[in-house]
Amino acid sequence: MYLKSISRKAGLVFMVLIGTWNITNAQISPPGLGKAKTAFWAAFGVRKKLDSLGTKQHMTYIGLGRKSTPEANNPFSNQAILVLNHEYYHRFTKHQQYSYALSYRRQNAYASSAPYDGEGVEQEFRAYGRYAYIIPAGRWKWTNTVRQEFRKFFTSDFGKAEENFQLRTRIKSQLVYTLSSKNKQSLALSAEGLLATSAMNEAEKQWTPYAYKETRLGIYYQFKIPRSDLSMDVGYVNNLIRGNHQAKAGIHYLAMDLVWDLPFHDKP
Repeated sequence: MYLKSISRKAGLVFMVLIGTWNITNAQISPPGLGKAKTAFWAAFGVRKKLDSLGTKQHMTYIGLGRKSTPEANNPFSNQAILVLNHEYYHRFTKHQQYSYALSYRRQNAYASSAPYDGEGVEQEFRAYGRYAYIIPAGRWKWTNTVRQEFRKFFTSDFGKAEENFQLRTRIKSQLVYTLSSKNKQSLALSAEGLLATSAMNEAEKQWTPYAYKETRLGIYYQFKIPRSDLSMDVGYVNNLIRGNHQAKAGIHYLAMDLVWDLPFHDKP
């Protein structure tokens, strides 16, 4: 009986650890890159455990996006965005997690008509909070999240941008299937809807209506690189932007990210 009790406790701890790794191993999703036909997103992150069970973690990443014009297919032709992001995660129950983050983004703007010349750079500072509810079921894991963002915009020289700031809500559902415990391989399917309202830098300083803006659909293959502390995600994202008549079937993203996992160390 004593051995059975130890076995059950060890199994429980193991399942908690695996579940924690799965939720925080979610991919670094690509940001919206504006109107295009195809796009490419790559990111590198460093994730650090803050306690022995991994229920508290933070991650810092840098990401780079490139894109085609609305009429071409080369996803590497134009610089699109540079992102610096830092996020803190806390999984406070078996099924629940919250996080909050600060982010800086530098996005290139292009003309809306051919030949789509560059029109400068817009800077963005962003703060957001996210709540996630996780439902594990064998090899499956279903996660639903709500993320609220505050976005403040500037021109390249920190002057007033056309859009002053924006409040945006993101609602996402993701289903992850574990393919194999070897190298922690999994397949993730996701759907995310975005709604927003903006305060404009106009004479009236009016607010735009709070409305649906876009949908992002994704499929990712996730795995751990053998004999290393690195995990990698490779995927495809389809970005459906409201009113983007040049890409009615959505903008097609190739996305990948590499994350270096640092273990927890007790303070001496």
